[in-house]
Formats: sequence, structure tokens, C-alpha cells
Amino acid sequence: MPKALLDFMGYTFYFYSEEGNEPVHVHVSKGKPSDNAAKFWIKRDSIELERRGNIPQKDLKRIQKYICANRADIIARWYEYFGL
Repeated sequence: MPKALLDFMGYTFYFYSEEGNEPVHVHVSKGKPSDNAAKFWIKRDSIELERRGNIPQKDLKRIQKYICANRADIIARWYEYFGL
């Protein structure tokens, strides 16, 4: 079951509960969680797009900047959610 975090430009940012063994990342889709979501790895020095999903390129760039600006909050919520 996805855990919704944030909303930006109509996009939802969320985690999937069975992915706590993977490095920190967030899924992003328009409106509600989707199997065709974008996936961003949140690394120490960068935010990397793993999968584009069906999000337009211009939105992906804005979303990536938004994730970068909210990196600390997303990481904190990741560790809280997965109990790490």
C-alpha cells in the first residue's frame, strides 16, 4: 500500500511499503498512485531519475528541483515510515 507524502503541481509523492530494503527513493504520479509512476533515487549528492513514467519532461525537471528542495523532509519521512 502506498504512503502519500506530498502534493506538488497535482503530482503525488509516495513510498510503497514493500520497498524499505531499497535505497531511499520516491515515486511520483499525477493525481493518485499509479503503476506507471516516475521513480527518483534520493542520493547524498543528487536526485536521479530511475524511471520516467508518463510525466512530461518539463514537469520532471520541476519535480526533481522540488525533491531536491525537500530532500531532508522526504528522507526523514522515509526512515520514519520504514522504522529505520
